[in-house]
Amino acid sequence: MLYAVPRWCYLYDRTCYSGDMARAISVRLDDEADRALRVLESTGLTQSEAIRVSLLGELRHRRQSKELAAEVAALEADGQDHDEMLAVAELMEALRAPR
Repeated sequence: MLYAVPRWCYLYDRTCYSGDMARAISVRLDDEADRALRVLESTGLTQSEAIRVSLLGELRHRRQSKELAAEVAALEADGQDHDEMLAVAELMEALRAPR
């Protein structure tokens, strides 16, 4: 059976749920995640802010880790850098106080 939807409902939906409306999600938190959320909330953040900050922080961390891994791989592949590293290690060993 179809019901007629009042025009105001359509206009309300179009006004309130279009454009830059954030997507709502639900999550199930284990005890550790729930404690972490409570700690973040105790700093004055709302639940939404705490979750948003955490998601963006994790993304930033993953990007930085990926960039760091790429930099390490590039340095490991650089023979000249490897030779310089060995020379510095030898110099540091030579300057070390005798035991």
